[in-house]
Amino acid sequence: MGYKATSMHCVLRCLCFMLLHLFCAAQDEDIRSCRTAPCDLVFILDGSWSVEDVNFEIVKRWLVNITTSFNIGHKFTQVGVVQYSDDPILEIPLGKYTSNKPLIKAMESIQYMGGNTRTGTAIQFATEKLFGLSERGPSGVSRIAVVLTDGKSQDEVLKAAEVARKKGVIMFAIGVGPETEKAELSNIANKPSSTYVFSVEDYKGISRIIQVIRQKLCEETVCPAKIPIDSRDEKGFDILLHLNLAKKARKTQGTFYGTKAYEVTSRVDLSTATRTLFPDGLPPSYVFVATLRYKGSVVIEEWDLWRIQTRDGRPQMAVTLNGVDRTVMFTTTSGGPSGTQTVTFSQQTAKQLFDEKWHQMRLLVTEEDVTLYVDDLEMESLSLEPPVGIFINGKTQVGKYVNKETTVPFEIQKLRIYCDPEQNTRETACEIPGVVSTVLYIMSFFYDVWNFYFIEFPKMMPIATTFSQVQPIYTSTPKLP
Repeated sequence: MGYKATSMHCVLRCLCFMLLHLFCAAQDEDIRSCRTAPCDLVFILDGSWSVEDVNFEIVKRWLVNITTSFNIGHKFTQVGVVQYSDDPILEIPLGKYTSNKPLIKAMESIQYMGGNTRTGTAIQFATEKLFGLSERGPSGVSRIAVVLTDGKSQDEVLKAAEVARKKGVIMFAIGVGPETEKAELSNIANKPSSTYVFSVEDYKGISRIIQVIRQKLCEETVCPAKIPIDSRDEKGFDILLHLNLAKKARKTQGTFYGTKAYEVTSRVDLSTATRTLFPDGLPPSYVFVATLRYKGSVVIEEWDLWRIQTRDGRPQMAVTLNGVDRTVMFTTTSGGPSGTQTVTFSQQTAKQLFDEKWHQMRLLVTEEDVTLYVDDLEMESLSLEPPVGIFINGKTQVGKYVNKETTVPFEIQKLRIYCDPEQNTRETACEIPGVVSTVLYIMSFFYDVWNFYFIEFPKMMPIATTFSQVQPIYTSTPKLP
């Protein structure tokens, strides 16, 4: 009898363990970040004589360091490697390795070739023999090639790169040392060159751009949408557009006459499934931008301008306006026991946002810190722990009271997330009336300076010359009669 009871107890324990394991596995499948985003990633490495074997070892370590940023597998990132000199060699086929450990071992065993530099042939080879044979095909996942070279190609690269781009391959180019040509790197890479071309002084320099390369690769996998801004498109998320706010809220005048904004009332529910807005999570660095105004009792309330919740309603990420303390709080994910971390921008730096006027609030978020900008002025930076992925099985919401599902009445003109952190330097708050006056004042000041030195001052030169000629008459000692 005791034996049967013990056996039953063991069975129940095993059953509970299996159910817990299945539940955790199901939850893990809903975690999204750059690590989990599906991608076909191919490295095209210069193995010519100019590289030298010592530097090629540095390249291999660089490869390993980048690879550790991604989950490897058929559902995640598949990595391929081509080494080239006179002819390209397939070092690692796409999809051969389904986990990090054997892939890293294969990278470490690559042998340096030596020879001439035929970059165009290598790009064509990668397009046909790797991307062309990928089991995942040309659609459904990002296809990225990173070309690393330290000299001018001995064949033509533009045509091969254009063919790759027409087949949906996103091309990055990294030039090492003074022998590389900017024009050739630009021909290899996608546009704009400021995003897809990198140059370093020597091979030791490639280790200093690992974080930047990781960020750029991540942007290509988790930020497929583009937002048109002036003469360029920025990868990111236009949250108001996704929420179809134009059909849910009444249009109202924005910061200037003729600018469009929306009046959100308590009857409007600005919620959407996170998996439809951020299906692959968020990049490690990004820029959050909001142009808004709120009045009356809302000024003394605590509410989330934006938040991402888990399926059971727990906040993972949030931008919270605390009208009681007149502070701004930023919540993001964390690897700690609670799963989240929250930092608070002080009243001294955030109080301007609570004066019932239009303001632009900007948050530059990186893996190390978050910086608050109000109307283009940098206010305060606070430290962060490195964030982790988000659960996409919950909801993303805009304009909700803290811990409630009730919508806050406010006016909103812009609500976006830009994936490129450099957009923080390009984004301006010229849409805010006071900021425009400041900009115009500065422009007017510089115009006045330019006008004086290049137009008015030259006109005064003859007078100045005449004065210099008669000056001794006034400075000499007069004779007494």
